[in-house]
Amino acid sequence: MTNSLQGKGNRTSDAPDDKPELDLSRFITEPSISPSAMIPADQIDQADADELTEVGVFIKGEERSGTFLQRDFCPVCSIAQTEGLELLPIAEALRKYDWLGEKHFSKAVPADLNKMTAHIASLAEPVGYFIRVEKGIKVEFPCQAALYMVQPNIAQMIHNVVILEEGAELHLITGCISQHEVAKGVHIAISENYVGKNAKLTNTMIHSWGPEVIVRPNSGAIVEEGGMFVSNYISLRPAADIISDPRTWLIGKGASAKYLTIILGSEKSDITTGGEVYLNAEGTSAELAHRAVCTGGRISQRGLLVGNSSCRAHVDCAGMLLDAGNSGYIESIPGLKAHHPEAQMSHEASIGRIAPEQVEYLQSRGMEEREAISMIIRGFLDADVEGLGPELDARIAEIAELAGHGEE
Repeated sequence: MTNSLQGKGNRTSDAPDDKPELDLSRFITEPSISPSAMIPADQIDQADADELTEVGVFIKGEERSGTFLQRDFCPVCSIAQTEGLELLPIAEALRKYDWLGEKHFSKAVPADLNKMTAHIASLAEPVGYFIRVEKGIKVEFPCQAALYMVQPNIAQMIHNVVILEEGAELHLITGCISQHEVAKGVHIAISENYVGKNAKLTNTMIHSWGPEVIVRPNSGAIVEEGGMFVSNYISLRPAADIISDPRTWLIGKGASAKYLTIILGSEKSDITTGGEVYLNAEGTSAELAHRAVCTGGRISQRGLLVGNSSCRAHVDCAGMLLDAGNSGYIESIPGLKAHHPEAQMSHEASIGRIAPEQVEYLQSRGMEEREAISMIIRGFLDADVEGLGPELDARIAEIAELAGHGEE
């Protein structure tokens, strides 16, 4: 399959030119205790369950087709509750299926992509989840996976594989979070997504991290004819250092991809978000939308669309500064590259602030200042992600308070 991927390229570093390479020797990379037996979802500790709701993972009270939970280095829960949906720890899946390693492991995200992916590939046994939806199965309720850090100063390294066979549909919610008492650590992930003919995968990732956590997600998707890949990446409690640059190849006629990235940045955070989509087949389409709200620190928004066929594509990078002063900034760099005369591609970028007259108008309609600012920010983010409204609203309220508004 990878022979059809154009413009792939290899990288020798996991960081942009102005960021130092990550030194894993400063972190714990192996578990100090043996893994415990797997447990059903209803036996997950209530304190853990309460924290996981912050990233859209609900152990009780929400309809879910499957649940996967990994604490630090070890999976503790893996259960599928819908026929045609398979959910396993990735190491177990590799032992069960020879074809997995041959066709779908380190193909959408090559092991030599950067030093971090090479390190994960060198592990004796990978950890993470494997999800497969069988041909024609449309999973009614979301499947959820939680990657949870509870031990400080660890380097959690994950390798996930999701496969949707022809005509299948799935909404996957992945919550990545450090326990609130954990300030420092590293989360590195490889996420490979394979979307079959006329299949649809919606992948919603919600991140919430401690103030000194370093995050390196490496995501790749391969979409076949008529397939659709929708990615929502939401960072609600910013880590100290994030580099996210997902890549997607549309290799079949009429395949499509849509990315929504929402980043809330604060003082001392250093965040780089990107995205590359290669439109390699006739009638493909792609949309990259970045939304950043900054109260300090650095946010860099990047996006690249590569038209290798007759296609339609658009990239939109937008940022909002909230009283960041001299300590924070946003840069937006949308990119287009066309190799075909019938490639129709466009881009736009904007950075601004909340206009006082907007707040004054809403206050004149009876709103408190904090409520007015939250409404304006929510409208700017334009994030209508099903099932995540209350959590996103709570984080937006926090951002308004951090900006110095709505004080009692």
